[in-house]
Amino acid sequence: MSAEKANQKKARSSVFTGGDPSSIGRRSLRYSVGHTREQIERPLVAIVNTWNEVHPGHCHLQRLAAKAKEGVLMAGGMPAEFNTISICDGLSIGHEGMRYVLPSREIICDSIELTVQAHRYDAMVLVGSCDKIIPALLMVAARLDLPAILVAGGPMYAGYIPQIGMRWGEAAQDELAARFQRGEFAGDAIEEGAKCFYPCAGACSGMGTANTMACLTEAVGMSLPGDGTAHATTAKKERLAVEAGVAVMGLLEQGLTPSKIMTEAAVENMLRVNMAIGGSLNTVLHLPAIAHELGRTLHWERFDSISRETPHLCSVEPSGPATLAELDGAGGIPAVMQRLAPKLDLDCITVTRRTVGENLATAEVFDEEVIRTLDAPVHPYGGIAVLEGNLAPAGAVIKQVAVDESLWRFEGPAKVFDSEEQATEAIFAKGVEAGDVVVIRYEGPKGGPGMQEMLYPTSYIKSRHLGKECALLTDGRFSGGTSGLSIGHMSPEAAEGGAIALVEEGDIVRIDIPNRVLEVKVSDEELAERRQRMDALGSEAYKPRKRKRVVSAALQAYAALTTSAAQGAVRDVTQVQK
Repeated sequence: MSAEKANQKKARSSVFTGGDPSSIGRRSLRYSVGHTREQIERPLVAIVNTWNEVHPGHCHLQRLAAKAKEGVLMAGGMPAEFNTISICDGLSIGHEGMRYVLPSREIICDSIELTVQAHRYDAMVLVGSCDKIIPALLMVAARLDLPAILVAGGPMYAGYIPQIGMRWGEAAQDELAARFQRGEFAGDAIEEGAKCFYPCAGACSGMGTANTMACLTEAVGMSLPGDGTAHATTAKKERLAVEAGVAVMGLLEQGLTPSKIMTEAAVENMLRVNMAIGGSLNTVLHLPAIAHELGRTLHWERFDSISRETPHLCSVEPSGPATLAELDGAGGIPAVMQRLAPKLDLDCITVTRRTVGENLATAEVFDEEVIRTLDAPVHPYGGIAVLEGNLAPAGAVIKQVAVDESLWRFEGPAKVFDSEEQATEAIFAKGVEAGDVVVIRYEGPKGGPGMQEMLYPTSYIKSRHLGKECALLTDGRFSGGTSGLSIGHMSPEAAEGGAIALVEEGDIVRIDIPNRVLEVKVSDEELAERRQRMDALGSEAYKPRKRKRVVSAALQAYAALTTSAAQGAVRDVTQVQK
């Protein structure tokens, strides 16, 4: 963009260039940080960076932000960087910290909104990575509807653990947990293995939430082709960051904003790619939240209907054999979308200012095993199934492509726990046996509060070789690393009076994935009687029981305002108005 055109596209930041006393005062503050008059007169582009020093998905983002600035400068804009928080699921899992992760999504979104609106930025390059952060960046892009582009931090390369002779992935995690339980992995071996598990900067290398959301950002048209799978420490990723800085100036010149890119058709494309790559279960939280910011509702039924129509084309770690590097080498998301082209809307506009169809004109599949054809998929169905029944009237979700079809129908007695901690202790103490259905409740958005991820209970079940003989149900959540009969996000949650709160020890639970059924085999009359007994005790009966948790002010506020998992755990602003 020429300097002349750039100056014409800065209506918001023109508050710094007028001749009135207030604009002179604001301009003086810009001068005080070393900006020149020419820089002040250029469009002001936010380089929103979620960098920090302790989080592997983010510790390299300063370099990418610097590259994005280069692109903005090349195209005639004035970049100005600011930071916001980012929390690592991996650093938080298995202890008190996990309850703070999902609530951070809205805080990240709010912090960016406040800064961009207060300082009158004209456009945004959003540089971030990982599980709740990329969804937050898309949410704020939708909310503010300013010209915006996202640069994902990118995955790390898969680690290799020589002590067990295995590459990073679900199988390695399960093997480590099993050896640890048997006392075969301790001392120096643990430390040496730990050094290998995550070998470098970047998001965890499998198709967990972080990389799923990066891939889906590309699929919906909010990042450049190739960005979703470009690895964190590569020159390719740096070049994409430069190109994103240039591209955002083109978006500004054309007035192309996220609401014009993330249309209903584009979100449908996003859902189809999610099913084809076996994406994370957490997408059932984040995609509805993004749709909510766009003023639309995305029901879980749409996930399920698209999953029935869309085959699983890429089987990626941790539940499949391929690495993200292999997916990238096979052609990445453009190649996946080329395979899916008959099922996509190719007329959707993207941040390239070209349509999906135009972007895919040069896409190519380089590895037929990594990216299968529609006629020879990994599975003829998509990654996620939504189950309903008397246990989850508003739905529950399972990653069906990570479940052996021999387990698609399952019945067993309930082993009921009112927290993840209780369940984990019981599994360790061999209180869970083959055939059981482990029910973990009061871990939903309100009940946790914060909706913990249930990685450890599932890992410990598999480490006891019960993964094909037990099921786990929860109103908590799972990520892309889940496998087996792990059913989460059950709605309504226990703390809101959901039926999961009524389950008693020994009740028979029925799971039927082909027919999308999740139910407890108790009569409607008996469930009604149990509810009457709980209702008689008042609202306290539906609050987490038998545990001692200190709930911070931040989590109390989150619990008061959040909605159910089925609604994306977005905030109910009517509660603020009350």
